[in-house]
Amino acid sequence: MITALTIIIALNCVLLTLVVLIQNPKGGGVDSTFGGQGANQMFGAAKSADFIEKMTWGLASSLAVLCIVTAIVVNHAQ
Repeated sequence: MITALTIIIALNCVLLTLVVLIQNPKGGGVDSTFGGQGANQMFGAAKSADFIEKMTWGLASSLAVLCIVTAIVVNHAQ
């Protein structure tokens, strides 16, 4: 049971990392200083960004729940 939960957590972490990396940057870095922010808004797809953001929150929430469940299972196994 603990091994299965650990594998699921590892897969969740990999997916979360990939989803975060494909997101459009929303910060105010060097790009926004020189007016590059308008290009992101003009050429970006709003629907896909919404889906990716929801997927990020879902994966992050499931990671938190899985970690708590794993801690409970390990505690009861001892």
